[in-house]
Amino acid sequence: MHSLQIQLHPLPGHPTWTSPANQRGRCDHQSFYLRNGLISLEISLRLNYALHVTGHTAVAPVSATLYDSSGYFQKYKEFEKSVRVEEIDGMKVVKNLAVKMEEMFRRKAEATRRLVEAAEEAHHQHEENPDLQYEYFNAVLINEVDEEGNNVELGGEFILEPSDHFNNLSVNLSLSVVQVPTNMYNKDPDIVNGVYWSEALNKVFVDNFERDPTLIWQYFGSAKGFFRQYPGVKWHPDEHGVIGFDCRNRKWYIQAATSPKDVVILVDVSGSMKGLRLTIARQTVSSILDTLGDDDFFNIIAYNQEIHYVEPCLNGTLVRADRTNKDHFREHLDKLFAKGIGLLGDALTEAFMILSDFNQTGRGSVCSQAIMLVTDGATEMYDDVFEKYNWPERKVRLFPYLIGRESAFADNLKWMACANKGYFSQISTLADVQENVMRYLHVMSRPKVIDHEHDTVWTEAYVDSAKNQGILLGVVGTDIPLQELMKLIPKHMEGQKRRKPNYSSVDLSEVEWEDKDGILRNAMVNRRTGTFSMEVKKTVDRGRRVLKMHNDYYYTDIKGTPFSVGVALSRGHGKYFFRGNVSLEAGLRDLEQPDVALADEWTYCNIEEEHEHRHLTQIQAIKLFMTGRRPHLKCDRELIQEVLFDAVVTAPLEAYWTGLALNKSENSDKGVEIAFLGTRTGLSRTNLFVPVDQDFLTAEDKEGVFNADHFPLWYKRAAEQVPGTFVYSIPFSTAHFCLVLLSAVGIQMKLEYFQKKFWTACRQCTALDGKCSISCDNERSRGKTMMVPCDTEYPAFVSERTIKETTGNIECGGCIRSFVIQQIPSSNLFMVVVDNKCDCSSNHILLIYSYTLDSFEHNESLKCERLKYQKDRKKPESCHPFHPEENAMECGSATRFSSPLAAALLPLITATISR
Repeated sequence: MHSLQIQLHPLPGHPTWTSPANQRGRCDHQSFYLRNGLISLEISLRLNYALHVTGHTAVAPVSATLYDSSGYFQKYKEFEKSVRVEEIDGMKVVKNLAVKMEEMFRRKAEATRRLVEAAEEAHHQHEENPDLQYEYFNAVLINEVDEEGNNVELGGEFILEPSDHFNNLSVNLSLSVVQVPTNMYNKDPDIVNGVYWSEALNKVFVDNFERDPTLIWQYFGSAKGFFRQYPGVKWHPDEHGVIGFDCRNRKWYIQAATSPKDVVILVDVSGSMKGLRLTIARQTVSSILDTLGDDDFFNIIAYNQEIHYVEPCLNGTLVRADRTNKDHFREHLDKLFAKGIGLLGDALTEAFMILSDFNQTGRGSVCSQAIMLVTDGATEMYDDVFEKYNWPERKVRLFPYLIGRESAFADNLKWMACANKGYFSQISTLADVQENVMRYLHVMSRPKVIDHEHDTVWTEAYVDSAKNQGILLGVVGTDIPLQELMKLIPKHMEGQKRRKPNYSSVDLSEVEWEDKDGILRNAMVNRRTGTFSMEVKKTVDRGRRVLKMHNDYYYTDIKGTPFSVGVALSRGHGKYFFRGNVSLEAGLRDLEQPDVALADEWTYCNIEEEHEHRHLTQIQAIKLFMTGRRPHLKCDRELIQEVLFDAVVTAPLEAYWTGLALNKSENSDKGVEIAFLGTRTGLSRTNLFVPVDQDFLTAEDKEGVFNADHFPLWYKRAAEQVPGTFVYSIPFSTAHFCLVLLSAVGIQMKLEYFQKKFWTACRQCTALDGKCSISCDNERSRGKTMMVPCDTEYPAFVSERTIKETTGNIECGGCIRSFVIQQIPSSNLFMVVVDNKCDCSSNHILLIYSYTLDSFEHNESLKCERLKYQKDRKKPESCHPFHPEENAMECGSATRFSSPLAAALLPLITATISR
């Protein structure tokens, strides 16, 4: 007996930007979309009727739907004359956004400059005292007691109170704390003296926070290694009792302390490097990589009697020191093994030639250059090599690292460092690696420090600063969290955002990857003002679905910074906005109804800026602002007026849903659990048809809310769906719920209920003799997800809405299997009917008439090409490779050296301090 398999598959709808019902222009279409809720009930009548004739029970009686639908339209008619559709001026939006960001950056910069002045003055007034005894609040030891209940040394009682402004951490808003790296002595005279004079910063920290309550963390990082942080907070060591944080080895510190550089790392892999020495060498190279930032370029060469590039495909060139490239090279370090003899002269020659050739191309840092030499000895001084390639200009600095306890070759290596404006270090154990590697930084920072220009350098999120006598005193700064910048973005006017993991440092080309020629990227990198348009494919629902859109981009620079900002608006719904006016009394009344909620984390009113407002909800703040009781609140009046309009126009839904709930109590088998609506202003209405104590929201469902990052998935999919049709969605993970969405209005019902009605309809027999020879029982669809290594191109299926029906055959195991695919009208569903007489379980069935994104084979040559490819990047405006006043004879020794390294800190803004 033959069996018949029938499957229902949801697919993402292909977006259409003109209304199929009429050709009156985009404004009419946009009005149709923006009014989403105003037509939803009329559409739901058709849905209910269609489900009824195919064997599905309607959700509500026709009479109730007609009554409430007319009431809904009546409410709209009251305001129709005052309603208008406006096109969003993208350039105006992005310029306004740039001005707001410029002001935010300016305020943070002023706070750091006040810290710079205070720190310089405090240090100038202080006289170093090697015998100074001073008790300070150590971040790790505060509030710690000994076995007898007494406060431990450098601890003491330190009042801490929770603060929602600091992520609910317990902090002290009156005092700062000091963190000292685990490998340093808390009472070292240099530490104690630095902590003593930097106490003067406490008053400035507090004053800055009072002037600008949006400030988060403020810092001072000393060149001696300690880190002063405000507000005071307790630090907790890891399970091994260690805190690995050292402000001097953070990425932002290193970029602030030195100019961009090209670096070649030479690693000795001759036979004498076997065992522990090679292990220490690997760790030394890894630590050097940690000190390189995105403005730096590098390569690693291993040498014995031959030259071996650690990554063979990068022979004779340098690559950007971004995280991906550094991680790639680290993987290759484990493949190094020691044998043979070491020909250092050949390795030095190769390094000098690479640096010279690469510098001439203009593709590197075009600033400082250095060779890092990791070896257990040098039998000669190689002055002939230096004379040929580096003297007399000495443009390339040399930093030898002698591995092991033996000092037989120390004098040769130190001479090489001094003769080439570098620094010599000896590393005997793994514990010595980090401190010794970092010593090269104070040499690279000398020219920058001596220039006396208080040069301001912006790294990815930080700015640096000041100097004298060739030694940095330290760096001060303050955080500007990404969330603060996000609050400035007018979310209700944006197009859809696209983001990637680690998006704080992701390249624009990995987000807007359709910009193959780099037109948009290069314009923003070079801080131009302009517009750009292109078609994009956007994945939603964690990459399971694809939306195709046409975006218009608007971009400009942020004055006083090296940054640019851009806004993307999707053509159609993304470029138009629905506006209307209602009375303040009616708007506030309907906004406070129990079924209403506003977008979580959207800023209708800025309640973070003043302490007295932080306890308010957004709705409370709106009410106080609009009624004039808190006129000094900073609120977005335009957005508030629009959300009040949405609240009034959608108010009849409450009565409609209440009627449905009463009807459901009499007919409990309808299957509907939730009804919901969302508008572009972030307003949502929700009605539950299940007991309040029932946990009907899964983890995926709980993501379906408006928040600071995105519009919810159901809203985005409805926005891109063909107007007047439904979006059906079945969660992939649990297959427990089914969403039936009407533009930005929808209901949630039990999937079991929907399946029950579906299978009942499928079992109906139309044979003339009344005997059915087919069955749909116990048949389920199977899916397979293909994973490929590339993160921008991968296979996907997108429905083609112009094809209403197609048929075909599949051959498997000598058997022909027929199938029919038919589009279900007014939905994103299609029905697949398959003759199940053949066993094709071992075959991969491919849907024809599908659209597949380009994919390509992942191979080693492709990986190499990606490593070699260098994206254009805006170089820092200043470069400090050398200075005639720097002391080139301070070039290290084989004994322990107390490094005057520049400390650094913080995100977003830093400023150097001279001494």
